[in-house]
Amino acid sequence: MKIMVCFDGSKSSKEAVRLATEHAQAFGASVAIVTSMVKGTESERKDIKKAELDLEYEKNIVANEGVPCEYHLLIRGLSAGEDLLHFAEEQKIDEIIIGIKRRSKVEKIVFGSTAQYVILKALCPVVTVK
Repeated sequence: MKIMVCFDGSKSSKEAVRLATEHAQAFGASVAIVTSMVKGTESERKDIKKAELDLEYEKNIVANEGVPCEYHLLIRGLSAGEDLLHFAEEQKIDEIIIGIKRRSKVEKIVFGSTAQYVILKALCPVVTVK
């Protein structure tokens, strides 16, 4: 079994990593911690480095619990939701865990909602964490 955690560095995504670790231990699964960025130009270099460090840190926490874990930083020019779901299909992910936060309707219109996109379009079960 493969579990994917959608990670953006937020408190809820860190909680999603903890839950994924518990699920992996219970089901003998591996964990993939995944971050998606739209582009990786020179001006985003600092953001990319921070994302890599955050992913490495979370991976080490999971691995220290005896769970096979890897991380992926996706920079493929797609929206985060599309990118995460393409990755899930490519890797034949069995479960997706994603952190959520409350947003107003206006915020969803302006900023979109990656979690909502993943929940509605995923081909496998999605677990949300606050």
